[in-house]
Amino acid sequence: MLFKEFGSKNLPAIILLHGGGLSWWSLKGIIESLQSKYHIVAPIIDGHGEDGYETFVSIEKSAEKLISYIDNKCGGSVFAIGGLSVGAQIVTEVLSVRREIAEYAIIESALVYPIRGITAMTVPLYNLFYGMIRQRWFSKMQAKTLCVPESMFEKYYKDSLKITKQSLINITLSNENYVLKSTITDTRARVLVIAGEKEIGIMRKSAQRLHEVIDGSELYIAPSMRHGEISLNHPLKYVELISVFLEKYGTKGFKRGV
Repeated sequence: MLFKEFGSKNLPAIILLHGGGLSWWSLKGIIESLQSKYHIVAPIIDGHGEDGYETFVSIEKSAEKLISYIDNKCGGSVFAIGGLSVGAQIVTEVLSVRREIAEYAIIESALVYPIRGITAMTVPLYNLFYGMIRQRWFSKMQAKTLCVPESMFEKYYKDSLKITKQSLINITLSNENYVLKSTITDTRARVLVIAGEKEIGIMRKSAQRLHEVIDGSELYIAPSMRHGEISLNHPLKYVELISVFLEKYGTKGFKRGV
């Protein structure tokens, strides 16, 4: 896992994780809007982009690496941590493992219900179709599915050539089989859960579950939005949304008592 940093290190730190198949560049508009007020850290998840040489193992292993970074570089906690899709699952795992690691958290489109019915097909399908992701026409189809803006397509296509078949398989299997830990209820972070109104039912169901089990969390269903669309295609709207959330309670510490 690599880490890109933006803004003064004297400002409150916010860690933002990209979605599967993307990289830190998908957060560029958000970073540019926030870096005057916060120190932004944008990890590149194993197997993606510049870190394509490092095989993605699992959401749990990625969470371990992120916690290690926070311990070594941020004194054990940060002001906020957020993520999209697989990045949001990593955030959820981090919150489940370390209850006091962040004052705030933003979980956008995190799948927390395993969909085991299709996992048996994952390896055979990728063995058959892996070569297709290197084709520009197929990459354009995938980019559209992922709500990648046209302006980011070249970066997306370039990075898609770097992901290995094993990383792709591991990302998909880890995403499809992720189990929400019961310890998520122990988190002391204030949590904003986001999902798109036009996402598939299991994603909206996942958002509702997170909202229900995390005490005091807020739920926002983005009107007419698909998976990841609000942060990827409407970064200013996303920044406005999370800024209201982050500024609502200030920086007075964690929400629950010791």
